[in-house]
Amino acid sequence: MTETPTVAGLVLAGGLARRMGGGAKALKHLAGRPLLAHVLDRIAPQCRTIVVNANDDRSACETFGYPVLADVVEGFAGPLAGVLTGLEWLDQDPAGKADWLLSVPTDAPFLPDDLVARLLTATADGAEVAVARSDGRTHPVVALWHRALLLPLRTALVAQDIRKIDRFTAGRRTVHVDWPTTGGDPFLNINTPEELAAAEIRFNTAT
Repeated sequence: MTETPTVAGLVLAGGLARRMGGGAKALKHLAGRPLLAHVLDRIAPQCRTIVVNANDDRSACETFGYPVLADVVEGFAGPLAGVLTGLEWLDQDPAGKADWLLSVPTDAPFLPDDLVARLLTATADGAEVAVARSDGRTHPVVALWHRALLLPLRTALVAQDIRKIDRFTAGRRTVHVDWPTTGGDPFLNINTPEELAAAEIRFNTAT
């Protein structure tokens, strides 16, 4: 019998949050709790283990009970640097290696509870990357990455200076998975104080 592939989770909290007025976006509050807490609640039941990628306020992120790792490359190289960090951590994980790494942003508090299951199913035909999509828009940061991408990604980021996720995934076996937006986009990400206020209204309406 073939074992079910295991999935580790990576929360990307390493951005500079300039449009939010600076500071750690992961610690901005929605419904009385940090955004990071909402995201962890969403993915924890779907992942074998979780790590947080953060470059600032690492000590505050550590209070959530998961390992916190800074980018393995310097200079705030963007989300691909976070994914590389996650894949390197996965490769060295002493607790047992997962086959896949789920990446999600820290500013997406409405992630679907079938995220891992549907992305994983979509890889059955040999895809290396499965990317979420809603309302015709791709969400490159919400993706499932096979562990074999560690070396190709390191080469792309460090040797070729490829910074955009779409540019990297365009050269890999990538599949996109669509989600409905009934009741709101499950991949809504919060970049400004105004968007945070709108998310507060949506959260209160849903609950």
